[in-house]
Amino acid sequence: MKIFDYMQKYDYEQLVFCQDETSGLKAIIAIHDTTLGPALGGTRMWMYNSEEEAIEDALRLSRGMTYKAAAAGLNLGGGKAVIIGDPRKDKSEELFRAFGRFVQGLNGRYITAEDVGTTVADMDLIYQETNYVTGVSPAFGSGGNPSPVTAYGVYRGMKAAVKRGFGHDDLSGKTIAVQGVGNVAYNLCRYLHEEGANLIVTDINTENVQRAVVDFGAKAVGVNEIFGVECDIFSPCALGAIINDDTIPQFKAKVIAGAANNQLKEERHGDIIQEMGIVYAPDYVINAGGVINVADELHGYNRERAMKKVETIYDNMNRVFEIADRDNIPTYKAADRMAEERIARLARSRKTFLRDPKASLPK
Repeated sequence: MKIFDYMQKYDYEQLVFCQDETSGLKAIIAIHDTTLGPALGGTRMWMYNSEEEAIEDALRLSRGMTYKAAAAGLNLGGGKAVIIGDPRKDKSEELFRAFGRFVQGLNGRYITAEDVGTTVADMDLIYQETNYVTGVSPAFGSGGNPSPVTAYGVYRGMKAAVKRGFGHDDLSGKTIAVQGVGNVAYNLCRYLHEEGANLIVTDINTENVQRAVVDFGAKAVGVNEIFGVECDIFSPCALGAIINDDTIPQFKAKVIAGAANNQLKEERHGDIIQEMGIVYAPDYVINAGGVINVADELHGYNRERAMKKVETIYDNMNRVFEIADRDNIPTYKAADRMAEERIARLARSRKTFLRDPKASLPK
């Protein structure tokens, strides 16, 4: 892998390698873009097959965070960290505290958070060495479990997509197929049920399915059956790459709007569903509630303020649709364009020199 060629291609700012022999820490921090503010992004702990795979993951994920933060209207850039190791047996206090010291050494250019393979308890250890961490225990001023907030954002974004597809945003009487009923999707189902929607659900975990059946009167179907059910809205809330050559011919929904990340297996699949007349809510726009919630911790967490910001996902989705119409492009491309245009506007307006050390902090 030619690292500088890759970084130049997508205009990355910084790649940091962190090693601590005592704790066994081997970590990589990628900072993609700080035009809008310090780079926010979680720390992932994973057993990578190679160092190159870990580097690529950090770079790819950090760029995605730039787009998510920009599209959400946050004054934050995109970053990501990966720790190479088995999260089931390689964790220790000294490892996360060593990592926290590396984060502190970046002096606020990167703010970390929980991600795959890390927990709130791990963030608490990092917090002992740096203030540049979110998603810590509520006792330290965090918003706690972000799943309900993420779900509320998906609910708001779904309403905007339904307005686009059906001419109104009323979900009452709509049939919604929810693929995956984990923490985020369960809370999403609660919002949908309260508005009078009819739910069809599936999950590899039968307990999750049963809970939705009991609590919301949902209809349960098989994990492979969910793609072809008769419904108004298909809501992918489990694995990525779920919009692909095998599933697209089965879709009967008018709208696709869900919490899962990286829903399109390939970009061309976004083109195909556009041609089919399906309204697609780009994943990183509709599922931004979690990052909005943790970003609020940077100001001293206020749930009411955070939820008001999450409500704007409805407006962000409408803006995506406006750009799609303006430029005659699919919505997944319109989401990227919305983020890129905001970064470009702010880059021009932030050219004045400031010595104030607070100038780099998100407002």
